[in-house]
Amino acid sequence: MLSCGAMAQEAPAAGDIGEVVVTAQRRSESLQKVPVSVGVVAGDELRTFQAGGDDILALSGRVPSLYAETTTGRIFPRFYIRGLGNIDFYLGASQPVSIIQDDVVLEHVVMKSNPIFDVQQVEVLRGPQGTLFGRNTPAGIIKFDSIKPTDTFEGRAQFSYGNYNTRTVDGGIGGPIVAGKLSFRLSGLYQHRDNWVDNTYVGPSADGTFSPAHNAMGGFDERDVRLQLRFTPTDQLMIDGSIHARSYDGTSTMFHRAALIKGSNNTDQDPRDKVAYDEAINNPQGYDTRGGSIKLAYDFGPMTVTSISAYETVLGYSRGDTDGGAAALFNNVGFGQSMGRVRGLDQYSEELRLASADTGRLKWQVGGMYFNSRDTTEFYQRAYFLRTGGNPNNWVRLKNDNESYALFGQASYQLLQDLTLTAGVRETRDAKETRLVKTADTAAGVVTYTGRRDVKLSDTTPSWDFSAMYQIDPNVGVYGRVARGFRGPTIQGRSAVFNADFTTANSETITSYEVGVKSSLFDKRLRLNASAFTYTADNIQLNGNDSNGNGVLFNAAKAEAYGLEADAEFRATPNLTFTGGLSLLHTKIKDKRVFAQVCALNGVVVCTVQNPTINIGPNVFAQIDGNPLPNAPDYNLNIGARYDMPVAGGEIFFATDWQFQGYTNFVLYKTKEFNSNGTFEGGAKVGFTPADGRYEVALFARNLTNEKNLKGVIENYMAAVYNEPRIFGVSFSAKFR
Repeated sequence: MLSCGAMAQEAPAAGDIGEVVVTAQRRSESLQKVPVSVGVVAGDELRTFQAGGDDILALSGRVPSLYAETTTGRIFPRFYIRGLGNIDFYLGASQPVSIIQDDVVLEHVVMKSNPIFDVQQVEVLRGPQGTLFGRNTPAGIIKFDSIKPTDTFEGRAQFSYGNYNTRTVDGGIGGPIVAGKLSFRLSGLYQHRDNWVDNTYVGPSADGTFSPAHNAMGGFDERDVRLQLRFTPTDQLMIDGSIHARSYDGTSTMFHRAALIKGSNNTDQDPRDKVAYDEAINNPQGYDTRGGSIKLAYDFGPMTVTSISAYETVLGYSRGDTDGGAAALFNNVGFGQSMGRVRGLDQYSEELRLASADTGRLKWQVGGMYFNSRDTTEFYQRAYFLRTGGNPNNWVRLKNDNESYALFGQASYQLLQDLTLTAGVRETRDAKETRLVKTADTAAGVVTYTGRRDVKLSDTTPSWDFSAMYQIDPNVGVYGRVARGFRGPTIQGRSAVFNADFTTANSETITSYEVGVKSSLFDKRLRLNASAFTYTADNIQLNGNDSNGNGVLFNAAKAEAYGLEADAEFRATPNLTFTGGLSLLHTKIKDKRVFAQVCALNGVVVCTVQNPTINIGPNVFAQIDGNPLPNAPDYNLNIGARYDMPVAGGEIFFATDWQFQGYTNFVLYKTKEFNSNGTFEGGAKVGFTPADGRYEVALFARNLTNEKNLKGVIENYMAAVYNEPRIFGVSFSAKFR
């Protein structure tokens, strides 16, 4: 009979931390029995992190080896696992980390920003996961599972209110429509924050005359809804249908021009709540997303066939003052704004899988996947540099097509009572095409573009993995895994906005080796999992910038990395619980032939480059051999604690969580300015919950100490991107069934 339950952490016994169930191998299994490095964030825990209005980036640093950032606002998160990611801000950029929401792969960068609400659990699978998930996942996947419909009428909701008029409502309600046959779950999210950043610029600009504007930007409105239906006409057949919609309006990332002073990465002198923008009309952005999926599963007894069909569509735009400040305030050196617009994006995916029952010594699954994405994207760029001049009205229209299909299979065999071997293989065909259908013109309307107008790339490459899990005793197991992942070729078409030819990168592959231990100790009061890994990414795809600050794609020979990860949860007493996670990472680019263009404005290098440099014409390039991968923190530590103090009628609780991040280089070359080191953020919560746990009322704070951390840069303008300010407030949550 088909299982209709959602994955969750099982209720613990007294003093027991309980068991976590994951679907890292497309089956419901104990986290402690899976031969894969998996980090898990429960839904309630994630909602604590997001109480202050945070989006999906709240996951960054909460799982060892997972990092996330953005320089394009809430609609364009970039993810990195074990240092592998992509710093490209191009709307068609390919990322080596896949996002899976309710079994549906979300490939386009905008869809990867879909908010997470009414979620049961988040799983982060580290290392290549090309066999069973996604399209091409050389770095790993982030997998979100929503709370599913049940035959019991139940619901939950969380409300929070904080400074800057920050409001969050996250909830869901569901139950039977026809008992035993049809059930539903309706979920929703609403987030709002008032504008809180002043635009101090006064004077003329290409967009009109500006006056000082108090609280001109920084706010957002997020509205999301999802309806799920579960139909079980027989014990053998289950049909899950889901539709969702998103409407978002907000502010794109705010760059703070000249926040970085040459020779230092200190930004103390720059206020976080003030900018001076003469263009882009206060950085607006807005996106609408719609989608749906149908999952059918039929249980034949010895095997189950599953089909997952999904469709997603996106419309929206993002506009920003690219140089991060008014040129008139910087000796009229360089000005610009940019806008990216998705005029139409349609993604269709289909997966068909046949899997054996979860009994017996041999378990297997085979299947195929088809993926197709088509979009029409426009880029607008107005830029001017005193040395090179510029085009005040460049815009281009591109059509991007991506088609991928794959066959895959995996089998696990219990060779001995305590030894299980698992092997998987996948053959993937990935094809991409970018067509330039409107070229960039001069101000007089003369076409000057001489580059390619239609670029097609494709590749067919196998991925595979092999692992062994040995159970030393019922509470301690060790495993080893070797895996090979693949990311298809990539096209960067945005360069046409500057009348420059497309840049491309060929396929990259990664070979990873990993060993680990999974343990439940001290009468299951301590769960401690750890892994050590090393990998080589051959022909790695990298992204630098040209003199216009535009992204340029290229391949380097390889990157090598090694590191350690550990996750722990310890219930010291029935009322006191500690959690922690640690990752140590060393990455290195290895290619003496590859150089990256450095920070320069009007031909003058504006930062302190610490790599050997060469001059090619008027531009300066740095050798990047031996440098770490960008946005790959050399360590990340997260710690948390919760104490429940019994009182009459319930408990008062105190909880806190902290995240620390080591040296992180933001660009391909090394400088004194474009990095962070030793940054941290913390949160706290104190509240009351009754004995039956039906509700919770609390005070909370996110970024408790109001740290202003450097999260990204715009090199040519020595501009800084910061984290969110301190948010504090009250929250109320409730559950019923």
